[in-house]
Amino acid sequence: MDAESLLLALELASGSGQGLSPDRRASLLTSLMLVKRDYRFDRVLFWGRILGLVADYYIAQGVQIKEETRLVSVIDQIDKAVAVIPRGALFKTPFGPINVNRTFEGLSLSEAKKLSSYFHFREPVELKNKTLLEKAELDPSLDFMDSLEHDIPKGSWSVQMERGNALVVLRSLLWPGLTFYHAPRTKNYGYIYVGTGEKNLDLPFML
Repeated sequence: MDAESLLLALELASGSGQGLSPDRRASLLTSLMLVKRDYRFDRVLFWGRILGLVADYYIAQGVQIKEETRLVSVIDQIDKAVAVIPRGALFKTPFGPINVNRTFEGLSLSEAKKLSSYFHFREPVELKNKTLLEKAELDPSLDFMDSLEHDIPKGSWSVQMERGNALVVLRSLLWPGLTFYHAPRTKNYGYIYVGTGEKNLDLPFML
């Protein structure tokens, strides 16, 4: 239980015989606040009490998170969720290895406007759930990753043509700040993220 709501939480849990006397509750709250201050924790949780032979032990947990640790986690989440690559930029050999497709000259203008022409740059997840009939329509050397067109919620990508149809831009509405670009009929593509590192959890209710 969070130290900030400790007194209420102990009161609610007291019905099961796990309560503490008012004096011990006050002492425990003070101790947890001191632990939070002295160890510079962002948050302190009271885990519980272990009854020992000589003394009782009150267990607290600190959840201090370094900024570097948070950044690594956020980067990994964003890459897995919205890193994008155009269809054909990579190819898979019959024996398994994936290579850069040196013959890739970019998507055609008509292909570039379709969400189905772009894949998640990660190990496939949805592809494994396709039926044999669905897989029969795919080119195994090119269609070995998940297509953006099947993303949930539907409508989580914005596709726009810019610069007089010389540039296609995909923007993630699920992870605001992720922008993918591709110049049709060229090898120029890539993505960049500029944002707060927060996922738009309200997106399903906005579409």
